[in-house]
Amino acid sequence: MRQKPTILAREIVATSRLFCVEELKLRFSNGAERTYERLVGKGAGYGAVMIVAMIDSDHAVLVEEYCGGTDEYELSLPKGLVEPGEDVLAAAERELKEEAGYGARQLEHLTELSLSPGYMSQKIQVVLATDLYEERLEGDEPEPMGVDKINLRELSGLAQNPRFTEGRALAALYLARDLLTQRGVFLP
Repeated sequence: MRQKPTILAREIVATSRLFCVEELKLRFSNGAERTYERLVGKGAGYGAVMIVAMIDSDHAVLVEEYCGGTDEYELSLPKGLVEPGEDVLAAAERELKEEAGYGARQLEHLTELSLSPGYMSQKIQVVLATDLYEERLEGDEPEPMGVDKINLRELSGLAQNPRFTEGRALAALYLARDLLTQRGVFLP
């Protein structure tokens, strides 16, 4: 197993309302020294959750929302922050109701994903939601989100859709599809 680099110095070099940029001065085991910058969350850091919500054995829920990073309306999976005192599954249930108008009778934690581990410390918990029912909670979104669906047989086509660009959402859909196939719920 490789030896992690030694942190020689660490400093917050920029902050915003949501994030901090942290500079790390590192020494690697071979003596090489480098300075890295990474984006770290501000505040308590309760984490985030992304939900693969299955409408039926073939279709997952997609939501459409404005994304400031791309300045576009994009399709993705329902997702959001875990609130203080809330566990991952409760956050998934709440976010699904707020963003897509569904609750789930079955919730299962699948995995944890990062977006860009070379530059960001944030991770997201992926949850599979099944046995859905209609229920909407008011959320903090500035406008209602569009709700759509994707057939799990069409994921390669979804990856070509210019309105669907979030890699971790695509990974979550493939993971859910593979798990459901192994369980015999989804037959490709």
